[in-house]
Amino acid sequence: MAKLSAGVLLYRFAGTDVEVLIAHPGGPFWARKDAGAWSVPKGEYAEDEEPWDAAQREFAEELGAPPPAGPRTDLAPVRQAGGKVVTVFAVHGDFDPAEATSNTFTLEWPRGSGRVAEFPEIDRVAWVSVAVARGKLVSGQRPLLDQLMALPELAGYGEGRSDDVVGG
Repeated sequence: MAKLSAGVLLYRFAGTDVEVLIAHPGGPFWARKDAGAWSVPKGEYAEDEEPWDAAQREFAEELGAPPPAGPRTDLAPVRQAGGKVVTVFAVHGDFDPAEATSNTFTLEWPRGSGRVAEFPEIDRVAWVSVAVARGKLVSGQRPLLDQLMALPELAGYGEGRSDDVVGG
């Protein structure tokens, strides 16, 4: 049985372009990784849990606040390279990345040292253009951007430039 994960892809309009809110995983493994390391705020859930309930819970745990109550669109699930099935809900709304406060996890680091340290699950959150997100998201989640941009309510909006600076 594949692991299940659910998340919220928050989006907003920046002039004539679309921006998405993405999160960078915390901890020592991800510290120096950027391209292909970011994710939609998401987390695992049990088969008997509703994906939308899990997505809202995970957003709140990883960012410290519930997702905005904006209109929600169910995107088709995607399968990541490791086999995890990710169900994501696109929500139009806003969130201040400076207000993000992530839950934490503990890890022996360095491995084998006997020292246990606490790390945030998410160490950075940023609004980026869809074009920038295409390079920053883990590859298995990039098809979600295609689904987002295909939504009828986004017709006529662009993806921005891929050389935009990560913003807040």
